Amino acid sequence: MMQSKDSQESNFKIPKIKFTQLFINGEFVDSVSGKTFETIDPRNEEVIARIAEGDKEDIDLAVKAAREAFDHGPWPRLAPKERRRIMLKFADLILEHVEEIAVLDTMDAGKLFSAVKTIEIPNVADVLCYYAGATDKIHGTTLKMSREIQGYTLLEPIGVVGHIIPWNFPTQMFVYKVAPALAAGCTMVVKPAEQSPLSALYYAYLAKQVFILALNSLTGFGPTAGAALSSHMDVDKITFTGSTEVGHLVMQAAATSNLKPVSLELGGKCPFIVFDDVDVDKIAPLAFVGAIYNKGEGCVCGSRLFIQEGIYDKFVKKLEEMAKTWVVGDPFDPNTHHGPQVYKKQFEKVLSYIEHGKREGAKLLTGGNALDRKGYFIEPTIFIDVEDDMKIAKEEIFGPVLSVMKFKTVEEVIKRANCTKYGLAAGVMTNDLNIANTVSRSIRAGVIWINCYFAFDPDCPYGGYKCSGFERDLGMEGLHKFLQVKSVATPIYNSPWL
Repeated sequence: MMQSKDSQESNFKIPKIKFTQLFINGEFVDSVSGKTFETIDPRNEEVIARIAEGDKEDIDLAVKAAREAFDHGPWPRLAPKERRRIMLKFADLILEHVEEIAVLDTMDAGKLFSAVKTIEIPNVADVLCYYAGATDKIHGTTLKMSREIQGYTLLEPIGVVGHIIPWNFPTQMFVYKVAPALAAGCTMVVKPAEQSPLSALYYAYLAKQVFILALNSLTGFGPTAGAALSSHMDVDKITFTGSTEVGHLVMQAAATSNLKPVSLELGGKCPFIVFDDVDVDKIAPLAFVGAIYNKGEGCVCGSRLFIQEGIYDKFVKKLEEMAKTWVVGDPFDPNTHHGPQVYKKQFEKVLSYIEHGKREGAKLLTGGNALDRKGYFIEPTIFIDVEDDMKIAKEEIFGPVLSVMKFKTVEEVIKRANCTKYGLAAGVMTNDLNIANTVSRSIRAGVIWINCYFAFDPDCPYGGYKCSGFERDLGMEGLHKFLQVKSVATPIYNSPWL
């Protein structure tokens, strides 16, 4: 493992943060209580800004504004082509401000500036364009009734939506939730993670510039603002991306209030399966990046690597070589491969899992330490000869930690890959089409990537099985969860045909 040249502290000058208040009913306002909280730069543990701390009273105001906008405002009543035009303008405006947004996510979440600027923000612009194109393709069906009745269905916007988004991909999760809800004609309240709230406020500002008056963005803590949003009687649907543990709480809050439907995208412990017919030099880098990308802070990271025994030693050697050249450091440095974990608690959690792995007898191949500098930096860590019942193989770590395991047969690896409470994604690497088909149909996960990884696309639905949640982001499935089906029937008298 290598450190970037700025081995102690970044020379990047923090810009003045423009937006730190709550965005409610088209205006930036202080919280009712006047309270604020600190958002911390994980590169150096310094305060970036103080952000308004929303609470139940502020959620009430935001939901009231969203309800008024849905019941009486223009957004649900715009012609679909007008919603499309405005959403396309929103996408263009985001691209015009790509630099500012990328800076915010890099400072706030320790993400690579280059990746946010060149990959993540262009991706969300594409997602907005995709759903803009769907606005005039929302329609029901004509029904063939069994008697003299004319029947048809309508697809109607579900109403006021509460979005609770995570801290690891603040830009993508914001747009993945907001774009289809806007296309459906919904109004909404967005509660970004308190660890990385800055870009959500900036997106709210940009939305106002193109006259999207359906969006409120409210910063605050999960147990207060998030809980109030989940249990609010005037919210018609909740979407949440985050841990499985918090997903349970969100679902309980929604169930004990007005039984609102909930969409959950939760944790993962994704298997990355490598069969011995692959090109090791090609697949080993994919496996390494599949586990370590974004500092391992991704629910779809392939953190359980299963390698068939015929190539195990060669594959492990290649992983070790990659780890030695992997650069950890300032995420603004273009030579850096990964930056700091988002916040101190997560940093300490990852290090505790590494210690668990050592105590349980897994062999530490590379890494295992925090960097000797300010900030929440951890070396890429690889454990080999890991057993399925070890804690590092069972629990979601959400850090740059890879567990490597050996297998013999197709049947064995299917059983072991499915031996988890999670079911979000999986990777299958083989040149044998029959094996690829068998394994992809046998793994109980919502996304299977064959000979590729992180193959996200606006048209490809994404979501989990089991404790990884239900319903889908992206694709037309990501739109339909914000629509309700209404059946309409009317008698037909003296029809010449049925």
